[in-house]
Amino acid sequence: MLRHLEELAGLDEPLHLALGVFDGVHLGHRAVIGAAVEAARREGGMAGLLTFHPHPIRVIAPGKAPAMMLTALGQKMDLAGELGIEFFVALNFDAEMAAMEAADFLGRLCRAEVRTIAVGEDWRFGRGRSGDVAFLRAESQRHGYRLVAVPPVMAEGDRISSTRIRQAIRDGNLAAAERMLGRAYAVRGEVLKGARLGHQLGFPTANLSVAELQIPPDGVWAVRARINHGDWMPAVANLGARPTVGGEQRLLEVHVLDFAKDLYGSEIEVEFLCHLRGERKFSGLDELKAAIARDVEAVRGYFAGRAES
Repeated sequence: MLRHLEELAGLDEPLHLALGVFDGVHLGHRAVIGAAVEAARREGGMAGLLTFHPHPIRVIAPGKAPAMMLTALGQKMDLAGELGIEFFVALNFDAEMAAMEAADFLGRLCRAEVRTIAVGEDWRFGRGRSGDVAFLRAESQRHGYRLVAVPPVMAEGDRISSTRIRQAIRDGNLAAAERMLGRAYAVRGEVLKGARLGHQLGFPTANLSVAELQIPPDGVWAVRARINHGDWMPAVANLGARPTVGGEQRLLEVHVLDFAKDLYGSEIEVEFLCHLRGERKFSGLDELKAAIARDVEAVRGYFAGRAES
C-alpha cells in the first residue's frame, strides 16, 4: 500500500488509475475500477486504485459524514485486488489535502507516468470540490492521460450509492445490499478479548472490533466466517447488547462451527447470510445456553439446505 503521491513515480511504469473513495466497492465502483484494469491490459502498464482515508466528508463536513463505513481500508484493498488492481494508494485526507487546489493535486499526480484516469462522472476533488470531469478532460491533453468518465450504475431505477447500501443494511434488507454490491455483505475486524462467557456455555465466541462499520439489525444471524484470509467456514453470529448478561455495549460475537482454537488477535471476516431471530433477554444462563444450541442447529440446517440446492 502506498501512502504518498510521490511514491507513484517510483513505480516506473505507465499507470492506469481509478480515483475515488470506493466505500463498499459496489457495482458502480467496480465499473470505474474495471475501466482502469481494462486500460492496463490493453495498453500495458499497471492498474491502480487511488483513494483517501479517512473519508473526505469526515474532514470537510463532519456533520454530514456517514457514521458508519461499509469497508475497512484493508478490506477495500483486497476487494480491489480481486478485480485486477495491482497497486493501492491510500492518501491521508486531512485539512492540508482538503485545501489543495485541484490543479495542484492533478499536477503532483501526473509527475508519474499516468496514462489513464478513470472516475465516476460525478466525482469531484480539490479545494471547494472544484475539480470535476470537465476539468479533468480539459487538462488531459496537457498531462498526457486519457480520461474515462464512467456513468452511474443503476439498480431498480436508482443510482447505486454507498448511502443506499448503508440504508439497506440498516433495514436488514441484505438481498438489496447484495444486488448493489455484487457480493454478499461482509465486515472484517480484529478479535478482541472478551469475558469468555461463550467458553463457559460451551459455545466459544470471537468478539469483533467493528465499531466504525455498518452492521445489520440486532439478533442472531447465519454467517460465513474466514480467519486471517483462510477458507470460509459456517458460523453463527449474535449482534446486540446481550441483555441476558447485563450487557450495554453493542457487540458482534461469532461462533465458528466445529472450531475451538484461540482466535484472540486474529482478523475475521464475517459474511451475513440469513437473519434467524431477534435478540432476546432470557431468564438465565441455562435458558441462554439452550437457545444458543438451537441457533447452532438452525445454522447447520441452513448450510445443509444450501449444499443441497
